[in-house]
Amino acid sequence: MRRVLELRAKLNDAIRRFFRDRGFLEVETPVLLPANAPEAHIDAIPAGTGWIRTSPELAMKRLLAAGQTRIFQLGPVAREGEHGRWHHPEFCLLEWYRAEAGYLDMLADTKALLSFLAVELRGQTDFTWQGKPLSLAQELWEKHAVSQAFIEHAGWDPALAFDPDRFDLDLVTRVEPALPADRPVILIDYPAPCAALARRKPDDPARAERWELYLAGIELANAYSELTDPGEQRARFEAANAARVRRGGRPCPLDETFLAALAHMPPSGGIALGVDRLLMILADVDSLDGVLPFRFG
Repeated sequence: MRRVLELRAKLNDAIRRFFRDRGFLEVETPVLLPANAPEAHIDAIPAGTGWIRTSPELAMKRLLAAGQTRIFQLGPVAREGEHGRWHHPEFCLLEWYRAEAGYLDMLADTKALLSFLAVELRGQTDFTWQGKPLSLAQELWEKHAVSQAFIEHAGWDPALAFDPDRFDLDLVTRVEPALPADRPVILIDYPAPCAALARRKPDDPARAERWELYLAGIELANAYSELTDPGEQRARFEAANAARVRRGGRPCPLDETFLAALAHMPPSGGIALGVDRLLMILADVDSLDGVLPFRFG
């Protein structure tokens, strides 16, 4: 346990140094919320008259709307029903946001961050995880368009004829297993229905400016060019709630304070990165059991 505690402390310190050196302000936002962002497959845990946050995203965007330009936050979130080798109901999330930026700016940040953290914790960008080679060298990152990956590995383009159930199944069983595991891989430009908080591509509205990062075959981060239209955001939240109801779930309340602030938010990029999964890889352990001393469930 001592080794894991020391590695987590070292990782957290390195993350903070990375962002402070680049002019980011560390912020703290509430853990208990009146509402989370409605998403079809993410369930919040109720707490008293509110909900434990599934992400600090909405509060951090309110800070952008209030004039902050570069902010980051490192802290706990919770999601109901998250259990497994790479899942836990409570986990540590790193989120950062930049005003006047987009999802490609967040990609540049992420490449620099991960190579920096690999050197800080493993001594170099090339190392092994569970006996297999893994490189975080920035020049080795691969980028695959979601549509092309699905055409190649699943035989259809989800941006042209979206089927949410088929998309989820094929992503897990066909696309993700085909991704290289020895380097970071980006799946980019998701079908618009898969990006409830992301801006659509201006020249291709069937797709959204969203990407996800896979490392050693593990989903690690999710980034957007942020949607700033409050009317469209409300419609997407309502669509997500409708999807939740169709799946037998309960609708989520809408954060009206966030929706009111959204009209004042500048064009921005944002990202969420799973710190426990990253620590698992940098510590060379094969599941979250090795980095969560107080794991339950």
